[in-house]
Amino acid sequence: MDPNRIILLCVLAYMALCVAIGLWALKRTRNTSDFFMASRNLGVLITGIALFSSIMSGFGFVGGPGLVYRMGISSFWILVTTPIGFALAFFLVAKRIRLFAELRNSISLPDIAAARYRCPKVRGLVAVAILCGVIAYLATQIRAMAFVLQEIFASNGVWGHDSVVFCVVVSCTVLVFYCVTGGIIASVYTDLFQGIVMVVVAVLIFVGAVGAIEGGMGGMMEVILKDNAEAAGPWGTLGMLGCLSWFFLFTLGVAGQPHVVTKMMMSRKVEDARITLPITLLGYTVTALLWIGIGMLMRSVVLNGGQSELARADDAAAVFLQSYAHPVLAGLVFAGLFAAIMSTADGFLNIGAAAIAHDIPRALTGSAIRRELMWARIATVVLAILAAVFALQSPIQLIGQLGAFGWGVFASALVPVIGLGLNWRGGSRKAALAAIVFSLAANGGLVIAQMAGFSIPYGVSGGALALMGSTLVFVGISLTSKSDSLSPDIEEVMKL
Repeated sequence: MDPNRIILLCVLAYMALCVAIGLWALKRTRNTSDFFMASRNLGVLITGIALFSSIMSGFGFVGGPGLVYRMGISSFWILVTTPIGFALAFFLVAKRIRLFAELRNSISLPDIAAARYRCPKVRGLVAVAILCGVIAYLATQIRAMAFVLQEIFASNGVWGHDSVVFCVVVSCTVLVFYCVTGGIIASVYTDLFQGIVMVVVAVLIFVGAVGAIEGGMGGMMEVILKDNAEAAGPWGTLGMLGCLSWFFLFTLGVAGQPHVVTKMMMSRKVEDARITLPITLLGYTVTALLWIGIGMLMRSVVLNGGQSELARADDAAAVFLQSYAHPVLAGLVFAGLFAAIMSTADGFLNIGAAAIAHDIPRALTGSAIRRELMWARIATVVLAILAAVFALQSPIQLIGQLGAFGWGVFASALVPVIGLGLNWRGGSRKAALAAIVFSLAANGGLVIAQMAGFSIPYGVSGGALALMGSTLVFVGISLTSKSDSLSPDIEEVMKL
């Protein structure tokens, strides 16, 4: 059988599986607690895999190799620092956020913020910040899925492959059905499937990539070094300040990623975090081999003349799998890649829908809306449409850079309020409000500046600057304002 046909069949089989998982999860989704929190009943294996899968998705498997292809070694700083960020996030928030969730029956991150600061305005602003980040990060997943579909459809002569819009529509149709029916339950069980697949195939792909060029990794580095010594250096073409800004953003930023920290609320027991963290770190580290192997090989073979220049840097993963991997292995990777994107996108749609249907109404009126589960599903559809539009119109072209932007939006708004706020009794609600407003204004200004053609010098990440600013605002106002009173149960958790 034609290798391209095998890959297409694997992808179509996976999409059919998504529909089946959505229908299965529909029967298990009876209320908003099921839809948003999986009833806080996840075991350590599922939670651990879901956590690293939330990060290593379209951003990692499509955007990551694209960053290596374009910038050289620069993006390795993300791979090195994110595991440190996981460990720091577990230390800062895992225990407290799970206890808060149990004490107050919380089903969203704004619920946690409202319990900590005793302020509906903080709940509302956290929900708004989550919505802004969701649009950007979800757009990363949709664009990644569309680009991969486009390559697969083109190889098989499928009608419409020359239109990114067509591929976005196909991707979003499957995604919306899967998310609306299954909620977070569908997401975490898909995470389990794709996490296991990706750990296995990442090793196989890395071995295949290393063996595809004479001299292995050393040979790849030599080719890149001859072409551009800067790309093979420790900072890549992004430069020292740019890489250090990523170090700062991705080390501290994990504690502000709602699609990560909300999964810490879903575990069965508080003490599960001790076992969950090693599973997460191991899974992320192994799957990062795919990011490194594909990116390095594709840059090397293009420089060697063995492959024509890629039309888009983000095509690196798809071209590698179609040209250098066994078709069955490529089909499994594509299926796992779609699982990663689909489950992560589901997580984003889930927390965004919670912000719209659960948190903002409570912030404005003090009570829940009627038929909350129905409105959550409607909000899921609306968010998917908005993210698809942003994916097509965003001024940020590389998927990896778009993912880093979404990461920065979340980090700058939520690391001070959640990461610091759950550990520092002196953090005030006035400081929390100011930090979120600052972060939203800073990130909004960065988007407008990019659309106008301006950029930050030396490759410095705008998200890192926004995070630094919002943290200073939070700490500064907290130190100069009167401490707020806490509820007795929250006070006891803060003392742990």
